[in-house]
Amino acid sequence: MADERTYGDGCAIAHGLDLVGERWGLLVVRELLLGPKRFTDLRRGLPNASPNVISGRLRELERAGVVRRDKLPPPASARVYELTEWGRELEGIVMSLGRWAARSPSQPRGAPIGADSIALALRARFDSHAAKRLRATHELRLGEDRFRIAVSDGAIEVARGSTDRPDATIDTDADTLAAVLWDGRSLTDAQRAGQVRIEGDRAAVERLVRLFPVPEPAVR
Repeated sequence: MADERTYGDGCAIAHGLDLVGERWGLLVVRELLLGPKRFTDLRRGLPNASPNVISGRLRELERAGVVRRDKLPPPASARVYELTEWGRELEGIVMSLGRWAARSPSQPRGAPIGADSIALALRARFDSHAAKRLRATHELRLGEDRFRIAVSDGAIEVARGSTDRPDATIDTDADTLAAVLWDGRSLTDAQRAGQVRIEGDRAAVERLVRLFPVPEPAVR
């Protein structure tokens, strides 16, 4: 019998929703796809969710075997949350959902976007054909977050962390980068406004921002 916490349906799809379908559940998973995070990092990535809600989702995901707690080695020694091996299998589902929803005619424009969301969107919207014969490494700085972006012969790698000797470093915020990539704002305009700072090969950055086309909206 169904209750408030379960659909009571033998279908595996229904059971999957029982496990990760609670409000904010999949967004907690999204925040962990690029690696472990402290609770404070999760709060920063999910500013519209209360600490109690995030804690509740983490407990539920732990019980389900999707998330586990760990401790970073010294000198950090911080408690972190990370996806289990089974939990990491949700990446394809989350990315497919994002690609599907990006074509929604009603997708809100101008709504705030988080650093990890931008990084995952770079993976999802990458145009491998446009990137053929390109090879460059970038460091993307979005506030406190650092990402390594490596493009090589039609493939892209986006990972959390800094990189040594990048071809270019891009220092901006997530909303500005999203506007440049998908809302028609020019890189030059964002630079003149002081909202994008580039160190290194600017031409490499110009090539990079052209590799993530706007998805074609679905017909209503």
